[in-house]
Amino acid sequence: MIKRSRGSVVFDSFNSIILLIIALIMLFPFFYVFAVSFSSLSDFLENEIILWPKEWVTDAYTYILGSDQFIRSIFVTIYITVVGTAVNLFFTSTMAYALTRSVIGQRTILFLVLFTLLFSAGMIPTYIVVKETGLINSLWSLIIPVAISPFNLIIMRQFFLSIPDELNEAALIDGANDLQIFTKIILPLSKPALAAFGLFYAVSHWNSYFTGVLYLNDPAKWPIQVILRQIVIVNEPNAALGGHEMMLEALPPPETIQMAAILLATLPILVVYPFLQKHFAKGVMLGSVKG
Repeated sequence: MIKRSRGSVVFDSFNSIILLIIALIMLFPFFYVFAVSFSSLSDFLENEIILWPKEWVTDAYTYILGSDQFIRSIFVTIYITVVGTAVNLFFTSTMAYALTRSVIGQRTILFLVLFTLLFSAGMIPTYIVVKETGLINSLWSLIIPVAISPFNLIIMRQFFLSIPDELNEAALIDGANDLQIFTKIILPLSKPALAAFGLFYAVSHWNSYFTGVLYLNDPAKWPIQVILRQIVIVNEPNAALGGHEMMLEALPPPETIQMAAILLATLPILVVYPFLQKHFAKGVMLGSVKG
C-alpha cells in the first residue's frame, strides 16, 4: 500500500469539499421546485422564499393531473420521444455505416454533412420546407426535420471505423452481405454508442418546445414542453390546462402549479437515465484518445 503524502490528502479533501458545495448548489433549484410544488396558499401569503412548507399539500398535482390537456400532452411527448429517437438512431446508424464503406460520392456526402453542421438554413426556409411537404400540424414535423444530427453522425461514423476490419473481412469470407454485417456484427458492438446517442436524442425530443409552437396549430397535439411554456413563461396555467374545474376549495397558487408542472415534466428523464448510465458512461468516451 502506497503511503499518501500530507499534501495529497489535503488536496483531495479540498477537492471533495468544493465538489460537495457545487453539488449542493446544483441540487438546490430542484429542492426548491419540489418544496414549492407541495406548498399551500398560506405559505405563499406568509413567506417570500419557501424552503420547507409548513403544510404539505398536493392541490397543485391534483389540479394538473386532473387536466385532460396535460395528460394528453404527456402521451404526445412520449410518442414523439420514442418514435423520434428510433428514427434518429435508425437513420444516423445506417448512414454512418454506409459512409464507412466505399460508396460513390462518399467525399461529396461527407462535405454536405459537414456543411450542414457549420451552416444552417434558418427558421424561415425550414418552415417553408415543412409546410410544402405537408407536415404542418403533424407530429411528424417534430421528427422528420431532425432525423439526423450531423455531429452525432460524424462521431458514430468514427466509432464504426474504430471496429477492426478483420471482423468485416471474416464475415465477408463466410458469405455475409453488408446488411448482415451491420445487423449482426456492427450494431451489437455499438451498444454504448447507441445508448449514448439515444439518450441525447431522447432528451432533445423531450425538451423540444419551439418546433411545437412553430409547426403545431392544434393545442391537442402540443407536447408537454409547450404546455409548460404556457404555464411558466406566459403565466396562464388555467388556460394552458384547459380551464378545467377540480373539487378544490380554492385554485392553487400559480407558482405551485408552475413548479409541479416543471417537476412532472422533468421526472421521466430522471427515471430513465439510471438504466442507461452504464452504457452512457462508455458512450461519452467515443472519440477520446486511448492510452
